[in-house]
Amino acid sequence: MRSERAGAALLIACTLASLLIANSALGPKYLSFWHKDLGPLSIELWVNDALMAIFFLLVGLELEREILVGKLSNIKSALLPIFAALGGVIVPASIHFIFNHGHETQSGVGIPMATDIAFAIGALALLGSRASSSLKVFLVALAVIDDLVAILVIAIFYTTKLSIPFLLLALGIAAVLFALNFAFRVRSLWPYLIGGFFMWWAMLLSGVHATIAGVILAFTIPFFSNNEDEVSLSEKLEHWLHAPVAFFILPIFALANTGLVIESNWAADLASPNSLGIGLGLIIGKPLGIFIASYLAVALGICTLPKGLGWRQVLGIGMLGGIGFTMSIFITNLAFTGRQSLIDESKLAIFLASLAAAILGLVYLYIFSPKSESRT
Repeated sequence: MRSERAGAALLIACTLASLLIANSALGPKYLSFWHKDLGPLSIELWVNDALMAIFFLLVGLELEREILVGKLSNIKSALLPIFAALGGVIVPASIHFIFNHGHETQSGVGIPMATDIAFAIGALALLGSRASSSLKVFLVALAVIDDLVAILVIAIFYTTKLSIPFLLLALGIAAVLFALNFAFRVRSLWPYLIGGFFMWWAMLLSGVHATIAGVILAFTIPFFSNNEDEVSLSEKLEHWLHAPVAFFILPIFALANTGLVIESNWAADLASPNSLGIGLGLIIGKPLGIFIASYLAVALGICTLPKGLGWRQVLGIGMLGGIGFTMSIFITNLAFTGRQSLIDESKLAIFLASLAAAILGLVYLYIFSPKSESRT
């Protein structure tokens, strides 16, 4: 939690710096820098396609741990955050779809689906002792499942030109890596990392977003070691990646993707169907979807509310779920490729909506989550 709080603070600082520079005299040079070619890709694409693949590798490792031994390993424990996450995806997407159906911005339906796991957990950490273990567990499980849904949405709906030979090559490399783990029980990390690099490159050429390779690679890396007393390769790699992802990759992503020039008509842009879909989806759709889905799941007897977690806290966690930021920006770049005006408009809506969601969630939880462990 301390790491997430520090990482979130750095992410905010980089975002503000990027916005200030983009709207200063250095703006044109700053923005053109990210679009310069560096080998086969631009600097911006190296960040979004390569560095973010490492971020998704970390997300995949966290998913693997939670599924095998963590909060998602027991189906009864996992059901409530699963339903909550699905509600938090369907309702925001529906709101955006209602506003943008039939418009050129309809492809942005995935933007308000996402929760920024780093920012949401970092925001919760600001509550200190008011953030009970029940709150933390529920938010982490919810955010992890939300990320999984976002990954599936990216893979299925934001793939444009598909090259079957390169996709088959990527999947073939993945099959070899799975065999190294489960058939040959290879417990050295390097074969997986080398194979992961070639799988990423094949995935990039296939047209499927290359970051998906990071998630697939995570599940090929051994989670259990040959010696029970040893830490597994998966756990070691997850531990090693936390600091560079939080303090290098995500800040670089913010610098590369949040340098938007705020025009004089920015307020009018917030009234566009796309901006309204994003803003209302994150601020209203997220908490509404998470709360309603959770309530229905409990009311129907499918699962129970964990001890120490009340309905007021579920609603507050839903508000923090409206912090889309990193994942929403990432999906924006995929949804509106080549349409810079729509990308800038969407990013501004994401900034303001995520900020509003963070403030509302923190104030609400501060009021309704006292320091005492008892909950009503």
